[in-house]
Amino acid sequence: MNASMHPGSGELRKNSLIEYPSKFPIKVMGAKVDGFVHAITTLARQFDPSFDASTVELRDSRAGNYLGITITITATSREQLDALYRTLSSHPMVKVVL
Repeated sequence: MNASMHPGSGELRKNSLIEYPSKFPIKVMGAKVDGFVHAITTLARQFDPSFDASTVELRDSRAGNYLGITITITATSREQLDALYRTLSSHPMVKVVL
C-alpha cells in the first residue's frame, strides 16, 4: 500500500511539516533606526505572549545602515505564523522577513 492510500495521508499534505508548538526563528531586516528593535519585539509579543526578548539576536549590515533582528517565537499554528509574517512584512520599518 502506498502512502496516498493511507487514511489521513491527504491531511498530512495539507498541514505544515512544522510540529506545533515549537520554537521558530524569524529574521527581520530593516533600516538601523531608533525604535526598530522595540517595534519588532512588541509585534512578536502580540503573537506569542511567552516571547522572551532576551533571546533576540542583532546583526548590523556591513555598512551599518541596516539591522538584522532574529526573533524566536513559540509557533502554535500555521495561522499564527502566517499572520505574524503578514504583520511584519507590512510594517513600515521592515524591509525583508525571512
